[in-house]
Amino acid sequence: MKSLAQHLLWFLPMLWLGMVLAISFLEAPLKFRAPGMTLPLGLAIGRIVFRALNTVEFVLAALLVAAAAIVRPSDAAWGWLGWAIFVLATQLLAVRPPLTRRSDRVLAGEQLPRSTAHRWYVALELLKVASLIGLAITTAP
Repeated sequence: MKSLAQHLLWFLPMLWLGMVLAISFLEAPLKFRAPGMTLPLGLAIGRIVFRALNTVEFVLAALLVAAAAIVRPSDAAWGWLGWAIFVLATQLLAVRPPLTRRSDRVLAGEQLPRSTAHRWYVALELLKVASLIGLAITTAP
């Protein structure tokens, strides 16, 4: 069991990292360049995609905590894992609600300026990327 947990402790951060990079830094900005894509349609798609991503991230975080409890990695690994979870929690509890309220208004037809909450979300994604890389490096076999 400990061997499996050790492998998961390295593999799951890489899986999580790949998902964040692919969705947040590729899919999200590129969908708005598609011919015929409107802002309301892009927001509606984004809400579905990010809700799914965040659900998977939550599951991965829980699995990582369980694996770490079995393996008992270094303090550095716990620190990186803690940062990744803290960033995810901040995104879900502090940044996503204002973004959701804003997208509700846009979907209702309002014209709004760019959101500072979106910039915070992106900045937190960058911190999450760094945390996941740090976790993978500190737990590498």
